[in-house]
Amino acid sequence: MRLLVHGLTVPVVQLGPDFLLVDVARDLPAGDGSVVMEVDSGERCWSVRLPDGLSAGSRRVAIVARE
Repeated sequence: MRLLVHGLTVPVVQLGPDFLLVDVARDLPAGDGSVVMEVDSGERCWSVRLPDGLSAGSRRVAIVARE
Protein backbone atom coordinates (compact mmCIF):
# COMPACT_ATOMS: atom_id res chain seq x y z
CA MET A 1 0.00 0.00 0.00
CA ARG A 2 1.11 3.53 -0.59
CA LEU A 3 -0.09 7.08 -0.15
CA LEU A 4 0.38 9.53 -3.00
CA VAL A 5 0.45 13.06 -1.61
CA HIS A 6 2.16 16.35 -2.53
CA GLY A 7 4.04 14.61 -5.37
CA LEU A 8 5.50 11.98 -3.03
CA THR A 9 4.92 8.25 -2.62
CA VAL A 10 4.72 7.30 1.07
CA PRO A 11 4.66 3.58 2.00
CA VAL A 12 1.66 2.60 4.18
CA VAL A 13 1.94 -0.28 6.65
CA GLN A 14 -1.63 -0.31 8.02
CA LEU A 15 -5.00 1.07 6.97
CA GLY A 16 -7.99 1.73 9.22
CA PRO A 17 -11.40 3.28 8.55
CA ASP A 18 -10.23 6.82 9.34
CA PHE A 19 -6.45 6.56 9.62
CA LEU A 20 -3.38 4.97 8.14
CA LEU A 21 0.08 4.23 9.49
CA VAL A 22 2.97 5.29 7.32
CA ASP A 23 6.30 3.49 7.22
CA VAL A 24 8.31 6.56 8.22
CA ALA A 25 6.96 9.67 9.97
CA ARG A 26 7.56 12.96 8.15
CA ASP A 27 6.17 16.48 8.02
CA LEU A 28 3.74 17.27 5.21
CA PRO A 29 0.91 19.83 5.21
CA ALA A 30 -2.80 19.00 5.07
CA GLY A 31 -4.15 18.29 1.62
CA ASP A 32 -5.60 15.75 -0.76
CA GLY A 33 -4.01 12.47 -1.73
CA SER A 34 -4.67 8.96 -2.98
CA VAL A 35 -4.31 5.58 -1.33
CA VAL A 36 -3.18 2.82 -3.69
CA MET A 37 -3.56 -0.81 -2.68
CA GLU A 38 -2.24 -3.68 -4.78
CA VAL A 39 -3.60 -7.19 -4.27
CA ASP A 40 -2.39 -10.01 -6.49
CA SER A 41 -2.46 -8.53 -9.99
CA GLY A 42 -5.13 -5.90 -9.26
CA GLU A 43 -4.87 -2.35 -8.01
CA ARG A 44 -7.43 -0.20 -6.21
CA CYS A 45 -7.06 3.54 -5.77
CA TRP A 46 -9.24 6.03 -3.89
CA SER A 47 -9.04 9.68 -2.99
CA VAL A 48 -8.59 10.84 0.60
CA ARG A 49 -8.26 14.13 2.46
CA LEU A 50 -5.52 14.47 5.06
CA PRO A 51 -7.08 17.09 7.36
CA ASP A 52 -4.05 17.29 9.67
CA GLY A 53 -1.33 16.43 7.17
CA LEU A 54 1.56 14.24 8.30
CA SER A 55 3.74 14.86 11.33
CA ALA A 56 7.33 13.80 11.92
CA GLY A 57 6.22 13.06 15.50
CA SER A 58 3.74 10.32 14.58
CA ARG A 59 3.33 7.59 11.99
CA ARG A 60 -0.49 7.76 12.37
CA VAL A 61 -2.24 9.90 9.75
CA ALA A 62 -5.92 10.90 9.91
CA ILE A 63 -7.77 10.42 6.61
CA VAL A 64 -11.25 11.28 5.36
CA ALA A 65 -12.64 9.57 2.24
CA ARG A 66 -13.39 11.94 -0.64
CA GLU A 67 -16.29 11.42 -2.97
